[in-house]
Amino acid sequence: QVRLVESGGGLVQAGGSLSLSCAPVGTIFSITAMGWYRQAPGKQRELVATITSGSSTNYADSVKGRFTISRDNAKNTVILQMNSLKPEDTAVYYCNFKRGLMNYWGQGTQVTVSS
Repeated sequence: QVRLVESGGGLVQAGGSLSLSCAPVGTIFSITAMGWYRQAPGKQRELVATITSGSSTNYADSVKGRFTISRDNAKNTVILQMNSLKPEDTAVYYCNFKRGLMNYWGQGTQVTVSS
């Protein structure tokens, strides 16, 4: 059973930076897209950023210009570089891999931005 493992969350002051990474434990072939989602308390999970196998990226409007998603295809790793963090970025961040109709999720990593 493949699972995704995230790392890099933590507490940071507003204006600071964090980098999240995600890698699978086990082997996944033919990943079509990787991405990051987040869920704040009392809110629905929302898309943050995605990147396809061809490296096309998509960002939520709220993070454009501040966050950058990248992937290492050889290692099946996806990274989210978060700069100029704001208190409203506080949430649990989840890694997602898509393989055809299959979705794989990480367990989530907490990001807290203090004002």
